[in-house]
Amino acid sequence: MLYQFATIMVFMCFAAFVVLALNLVAWLLSPKDPNPLKATTYECGEIPFGQSWIQFNIRFYVIAIVFLIFDVEVALLFPWGVVFQKLGWLAFVEAFIFIVILLAGLAYLWREGDLDWVRTLQDGPAEKEVK
Repeated sequence: MLYQFATIMVFMCFAAFVVLALNLVAWLLSPKDPNPLKATTYECGEIPFGQSWIQFNIRFYVIAIVFLIFDVEVALLFPWGVVFQKLGWLAFVEAFIFIVILLAGLAYLWREGDLDWVRTLQDGPAEKEVK
């Protein structure tokens, strides 16, 4: 039993040594030529202007999170689809309920206008309460 743990410890020490050795070799062989152009913000070949610390519209993050939710849905349904015939009708009903819940969330986002890229102030919830 102790021999198995010793083998694992030897491999962990070897892995740590390889990581440290490769980082040391990379540090020794890398060119050390500081250049102010290297410190500028890279914008896909465009000439950078202004500061790199700017505020992004929150819509970008909301749409990205919604995309991730539906991406995870596909990742969860793929293994289910592979073994669908072995699972039976109960698994089909469970997957259907899962999809209905996600579609209800999408309908809610759509109704609230959170999927619109540009939203005016008069579309906000505060404006609805004033009327």
